[in-house]
Amino acid sequence: MSRSWASDLRQDAVGGLVSSAIAIPLAVGFGMFAFVALGDEYFAYGALAGLMSAFVVGVTCVLLGDRTPVVYAPRVPTTFFVGLLLYSLLHSDTAIMQSASLSLTLLIFFAIILLGGIFQALFGVMKLGALIKFAPHPVIAGFQNMAALLLFLVQLSNVLGYDRNIPFTHALAHMDSAKPLSVLIAAVTFAAMWNARKIATGVPPLLVGLGCGTAVYYALELAGYAQALGPLIGALPQGPVVPRPFSNFTDLAYQGHLAEIAPTILSGALALAVIAAFDALLCERLVSQPGDKPIDGDRLLIHLGVGNTIAACFGGITGGINIGASLTNRAFGARTPVSVLINAAVILAIIAVLFPYVAYLPRAVLSAVIMVVAVLHIDPWTTRLAARLFQRGTAQRGVVALDLFVTLLVSFLSIAINIVLAVFLGIVLAVFLFVVRMSRSNIRRLYRCDAVRSRKSRGAREMELLETKGSSILVAELQGALFFGSAERLAQEIDKATASKTQYLILDLRRVNYVDSTGARILADIEVDLADRGVTLALILSERSETVVRLAEFEGPNSEGRVFPDIDRAIEWTEDDLLRKTAPPAGVEIALECISLLQDFAPHEIETLVRHLRRVAWPKDSMIFKEGDPGSHLFIITKGQASVMLKSESRNIRLATFAPGTVFGELAILDKGPRSASVVADEDLVVYSLSETDFAALRESEPAVAIKILAGLGRELSGRLRRANRTIHQLEV
Repeated sequence: MSRSWASDLRQDAVGGLVSSAIAIPLAVGFGMFAFVALGDEYFAYGALAGLMSAFVVGVTCVLLGDRTPVVYAPRVPTTFFVGLLLYSLLHSDTAIMQSASLSLTLLIFFAIILLGGIFQALFGVMKLGALIKFAPHPVIAGFQNMAALLLFLVQLSNVLGYDRNIPFTHALAHMDSAKPLSVLIAAVTFAAMWNARKIATGVPPLLVGLGCGTAVYYALELAGYAQALGPLIGALPQGPVVPRPFSNFTDLAYQGHLAEIAPTILSGALALAVIAAFDALLCERLVSQPGDKPIDGDRLLIHLGVGNTIAACFGGITGGINIGASLTNRAFGARTPVSVLINAAVILAIIAVLFPYVAYLPRAVLSAVIMVVAVLHIDPWTTRLAARLFQRGTAQRGVVALDLFVTLLVSFLSIAINIVLAVFLGIVLAVFLFVVRMSRSNIRRLYRCDAVRSRKSRGAREMELLETKGSSILVAELQGALFFGSAERLAQEIDKATASKTQYLILDLRRVNYVDSTGARILADIEVDLADRGVTLALILSERSETVVRLAEFEGPNSEGRVFPDIDRAIEWTEDDLLRKTAPPAGVEIALECISLLQDFAPHEIETLVRHLRRVAWPKDSMIFKEGDPGSHLFIITKGQASVMLKSESRNIRLATFAPGTVFGELAILDKGPRSASVVADEDLVVYSLSETDFAALRESEPAVAIKILAGLGRELSGRLRRANRTIHQLEV
């Protein structure tokens, strides 16, 4: 037990130390960007704010009960937003903000971060954490790609070596001020970090990149190229700026224009909370691994909200889950929050002791490292989707293109307009595309019954009639949701499909998973329209499905009695109805000459056979024989019909039905085995039976007649097999 505890502690220590090497540069870089609106001299102050956020949020989440090795630090979406927020405060048109000092502006800025943390915690209390589950994946992917792209772009100014920060939208317009050696240093840093496994195995790639880039920077400086290099992070500014605004928040209450400031604080805090909450829940999904216990999204929002509130009191910016550091922490064996506390302890040491040395870190080196992190954070699903779009033979290329379009649109709008608006529009667009996809045709397959038959065996004459007239029976298998967006299209497709040579339409609704009131009404209208055109409608429904309940209003003319549990019974019913005009009247016994088995027999051969047959009659529902009974007779039906049933644990399954003119039980003559299924009389039944003993006597006295019977049985069995194969082929098309 002690060895296990010591091993876990050692792994947590290693994971915490290594992950801090990743979290610290990112926290420094994000903090710098958050305060870029103040000017380059405040870069160090921003770096301190980023580190403070990483320390406070991490410790707070552990103290509040987080038991995972997740590492916390500032995030790109929230940092980008607070950076824009600070810029808008400094350039506000309102009188109160134009007259405000820098200290008051920063106090308002931190008040927004504090209130944003409170709102974020309230989102968790209100159980809004589960909403991320309903965010479409293209929107989530677009949000992640936006963060990666934004993280990459905002580094351009530092990589190009500009003496002052220039927004990335204008970075290329100032190329005359760029410093080529700064670009070279960034390229060396990028290449070193990208190929770190080849340079120093076991050392975190981020440290390899920082070390190589910094070494090259100072080597060039010693060589006399200092003027051609980009700037360092720099020292903390000297002046009235207060890095820990906790003691100054009360000053806002004494401002004479608090009513004018309040809307700015409230609106900014609410928008920041929405972005921070969405980003946190997204990152929670990205850092989760198979087998992990699901993280409570609501609890996560509460922890982060409290942490961000406290961080604002000490001059920190909004923080969230650090994906790269969290994955690294796990990769080095960390499994408990001890690793997070060790990570925080290292950050605290940087803040308290080593922060003056951070001032000597070249901006180009730090930005190049962050660029690599950005590239690694591009959503892999998006890249696979783009590759599929341009591959030959890609199925559903239109669906792939639409998903990719939503992803790219969310990314573009997040950067060009507004993150919250982009996510909202992305979700709306995804819902719209979902409705469009759901509005596609509900018809899964259409086929006619000249090739597909029921399992009811019929006489030769009836089979010939079905060969020629079976095409008047149309089966439409439906699927998906039948609602206002698709029902009208279904009506148009049904009208077109039944325009010619259709007397019966079978609608298979077993795969329809939802029917709204509009869909039910359209089905009723379809039945009325078909009835006016002389087309009979039959429905296939599962008795326990919700579709049955939703179709309670489906009570069109003559609908009663035409709802079936499976496709076989529906086709059999339409075949029976189709044959009523030409088949013998019900209850009339047919002559043996009309039996398909005896179609090649001469009259004297039938007379010879009759002497070996025995006429038997059974009332309806009689059991002719049971599964497992010894097989000793074949039966020729001349009146009524019988069904072959196979018993299961829950119900009896109908395998086939035999009509007048057909034969069943013939295997008893061929293999003498036990009965493979039971046969029940569906109606009053009249048959002629031929026992094994009588067939043996016939074979001795009239071998030619016996041979004809065997030939007829072979023809009967091959016909059934051929029809089954044709049906299978038709249904697979």
